[in-house]
Amino acid sequence: MRLPRTDRERLLLVLALAVTVTVFTATVPLLRGWFDLRVYYGTVDTWVHHGGRIYDYRVPGTAYGFTYPPFAAVSMLPMALLGLHAAITAALLLNLSALGAVVRMTAGPLLRRHGWYGWALTGCALALFEPVRDTVSFGQVNLVLLALVLTDARLLTTGRARWAGIGIGLAAAVKLTPALFIGLLLLAGRRRAAGVATAVAGAATALAVWIAPDASRFYWSEALWDTRRIGRTAYVSNQSLQGVLARLAAPGEPSRVVWLMVVLLVLAVWAWRARRAVAVGDWWAAFALTGLTACLVSPITWVHHLVWLLPSFAVLVRTGHARVAGAVYAVLCTSVVWLWFDDASGVDGFVGGSAYVWVTLGLLLWLPVDDAGQTRFGPTNRSTSDTAPAPSTAAPRIVQVSGQPGPLSGVTVAATGTDAATRTDAGASGPACATGRAATSEPTGVTRPAAPKPQSSSERASS
Repeated sequence: MRLPRTDRERLLLVLALAVTVTVFTATVPLLRGWFDLRVYYGTVDTWVHHGGRIYDYRVPGTAYGFTYPPFAAVSMLPMALLGLHAAITAALLLNLSALGAVVRMTAGPLLRRHGWYGWALTGCALALFEPVRDTVSFGQVNLVLLALVLTDARLLTTGRARWAGIGIGLAAAVKLTPALFIGLLLLAGRRRAAGVATAVAGAATALAVWIAPDASRFYWSEALWDTRRIGRTAYVSNQSLQGVLARLAAPGEPSRVVWLMVVLLVLAVWAWRARRAVAVGDWWAAFALTGLTACLVSPITWVHHLVWLLPSFAVLVRTGHARVAGAVYAVLCTSVVWLWFDDASGVDGFVGGSAYVWVTLGLLLWLPVDDAGQTRFGPTNRSTSDTAPAPSTAAPRIVQVSGQPGPLSGVTVAATGTDAATRTDAGASGPACATGRAATSEPTGVTRPAAPKPQSSSERASS
C-alpha cells in the first residue's frame, strides 16, 4: 500500500480515518453518559448548595457516590459555580487539554516532524484507544493526573528539578495510586523532589481537613477501609492483579495473603527495573514502568485507568519497537475483556477476561530501557565531564581540512579528544476525534446490555 505523498492525499486519508472513528465510536462501544462527572458534580452541588455531606451523596437511581479523598472534592469546588452542562463542557475541554499535554510531552519531537498530519493521525488513533475514550466519556480525571505526573518527569530531565514533585503531590492528594511515583523519586535518590511531593500531598490533605473536617475524619477513619464502597473486585472491568485473583476465587473472596505476596513480587521487579532505568538516565522508561506497576498493584484498576500505559507506547516507539506498540495498541482498542462480561471462569476467561492485565505485566517485564539515554523527554543539563573523555597528555593530532572554499583550503587545525563534548543527546518519540452518540447511564458496559448493578470507577477510593 502506497503511503500518501501530497498534502491533498494526507488530508483525504485523515478525513477517511475521522469518518471511520466516528462510525466506530457511535455504533460499537457504549458511551458512558458522563457518569463519573455526574457523581463529582452532584457531590459538590449537594455539599455547597444544599448542606449535604460529601460521602452521603448518591447519583439518583443508583448506589454510587463519591469515594475519592476529601481534597478531590475541594479541588472540584469550582463546579459549584456551573450548571451540569457547563461542567460537562469544562470537563471535556480539560481532558482534551490534558491529553494534548501528555502527547506533546511524550511524542512531541516525532509529531513535529510530521506537522498537522502527525497530530491528526495521533488524535484519531487515541480516539479509538479504549482507556482514553472511556476516560473522556466518563468525565474522569485520569488524564489530568497523568499530565501532572509527567510534568514532574519533564522538570527532572530539563534542568528544572527544583520544581519537581508538585505535580506528583497534587495527583496523590486527589487519588492515592500516584503516590507510587514518590517511591520512584526515593529510588532515584531524588530526595528533594520526593520531599516536595510529600509536602504538597500533605498540605493539600491538611487544606481539605480545614475546609471539610467531618468529611476528612470519615474518609480516613472509615470510608478508605470500607471495601464495600470500592465495588466488586471480580468485575471484568477490574484489570488489576487483585481482579485476576478475585475472578479465580469467585464467588468467594480472594486470599489477601496471596494478593499481598504477588504485589510484593511485582513491586520488587518494578524497583529493580526502575533503578536500572534511572541509573542510565532513562527517566522516561522509569516513569512508564511506575505507571504500569501502579495499575497492577492497585486493588481496583478499571479499564479507563489504563491511560497510565500511554508513556509505555512512547518508550516502545523511541526504542525502535513500533510494531510491538501497534500490537499492544490494537489489543487495548478491542474491548476484548468484555467478551467475558457474564462469565470469566475457565482457562479462556482467565486469559481473555484479564487480557489487559497480561499486557500490563508483559510491559513491566519487557519494556526496553535505553542505555544510550535516547528515550529522555529532552536534553538534560549535563556537564562536559559527563560526556567528554579525559584530556589526553599526548600531542594534539594535526588534521588536514580539505574541501574548504577560497583561501582556507589546505589550512591545518589541531583537534583533541575534547570534541566529544560537543555531542548532544536527542530523543524523539513516536488523540482524539470526538464523536457523538446517545449516552447511557451504564458506567462500564461496552458492547453488552446494561448490567443490573453496573460498576463505576468514580466510586473507588484506591483508583
